[in-house]
Amino acid sequence: MSQVYGFFIPSVTLIGVGASQAIPEKIKALGGSKPLLVTDQGIVKAGIAKQITDLLDAAKMKYEVYSETIPNPTDENVAKGVDVYKKAKCDSLITLGGGSSHDCGKGIGLVVSNGGRIHDYEGVDKSTKPMPPYLAVNTTAGTASEMTRFCIITDTSRKVKMAIVDWRVTPACAIDDPVLMVGMPPSLTAATGMDALTHAVEAYVSTIATPMTDACAEKSIELIFKYLRKAVANGKDMEAREGMCFAQYLAGMAFNNASLGHVHAMAHQLGGFYDLPHGECNAILLPHVEGFNLIARVERFAKMAEIMGENIAGLSPRKAAERCLAAIKELSADVGIPGGLVELGKRYGKNVRAEDIDVMTKNAQKDACGFTNPRCPTDRDVAAIYKAAL
Repeated sequence: MSQVYGFFIPSVTLIGVGASQAIPEKIKALGGSKPLLVTDQGIVKAGIAKQITDLLDAAKMKYEVYSETIPNPTDENVAKGVDVYKKAKCDSLITLGGGSSHDCGKGIGLVVSNGGRIHDYEGVDKSTKPMPPYLAVNTTAGTASEMTRFCIITDTSRKVKMAIVDWRVTPACAIDDPVLMVGMPPSLTAATGMDALTHAVEAYVSTIATPMTDACAEKSIELIFKYLRKAVANGKDMEAREGMCFAQYLAGMAFNNASLGHVHAMAHQLGGFYDLPHGECNAILLPHVEGFNLIARVERFAKMAEIMGENIAGLSPRKAAERCLAAIKELSADVGIPGGLVELGKRYGKNVRAEDIDVMTKNAQKDACGFTNPRCPTDRDVAAIYKAAL
């Protein structure tokens, strides 16, 4: 019997210059009258949060702000946000930022609606009640968390990133306005762009890929190779910024429905263990994990090489597939991603140690994102990939 496949996506998405102007109108249409705006201090200091609250003020809409989200948001973040939501008597959510703000807001919404603690929802579809009216506003071009059913929260006691996959956390409305992304520094542009590439690649080789997710992944890869270098080189290039909006959203459509693989399963442990940035962890691990996966999806890697602009005429499928890995490494180097995990750790004042690999390996093997990886790695395989990426 054929398997039944789902396709999850927000009810409404607005992409393009000025899309954020519709925020008050859309939150009202969803039934919200006093939203909690979930964001982080970086967004506040950059003046982006004020742009949004000015819109809410102009619409005479009441709201509360929770701006204490941290990179790799934690269970403590969620609990504090729930407390703010309840005390302010909010009735809806707006998340503003990259993946961290969206993940934190999703966690808040789950607990507000369903009760308990965020830990109760680790896994797949553990909630039983709908989220509050929820609108997600993106300020980076990479995580696609503004449109997915994924919520990643760090359990501070276990030092593990909990993967929450629940169709109910899919935002009702997603907004991608490149105007809000112009101020992203080159390093963040690069990290989030490589995160989007990882989403597209992992979805394309996933064991549950479908023709719909394939179409999204292929176009995403094409756009990333066309626009990421340009966006990193000149953040004010609006064509490149808008191109990356579409690229990361398409990648989100792909992995939101085909899921991911061991790049994310392993990157989550680096984030939980060392508090390292997710996008750069993905970028470093991507060629190593896909090098391991290559024998399971040779034709797909060869096709991606062609989409990336590589000349594969006359090459065997295996040689063409290897060109895909080389193109990923070249793009990563061009946009300034560190060459390995130790180098990445030093950049952020963290000591990435080989002694921690055994613990991270065991946790990675339990991560839900790895279940659709095209090749089944043993603990020894995962440990070897971590070591190779050091």
